[in-house]
Amino acid sequence: MSMPSNESDSREAKAAKIAANPSGYKVCEGCDSIVGSSVVLCPNCHSYRFDPAPDVVRRQALALGSREQTSVTAGDLT
Repeated sequence: MSMPSNESDSREAKAAKIAANPSGYKVCEGCDSIVGSSVVLCPNCHSYRFDPAPDVVRRQALALGSREQTSVTAGDLT
């Protein structure tokens, strides 16, 4: 199933924003989601372990932005 163009563009735009300011984010070590730097628990998997290294955040943002969403988020359940 292919994503509509605007969703893909949105993911790429969000990824570019995160990659441009990686210090404002961190990567969840439980599910590889990217969350804001102030988050204590991952909203997706409830993990409390994160990797805040800018190079890790940048690499994960670019990886996630270049592919379709495969995880279920809270927004998908409403």
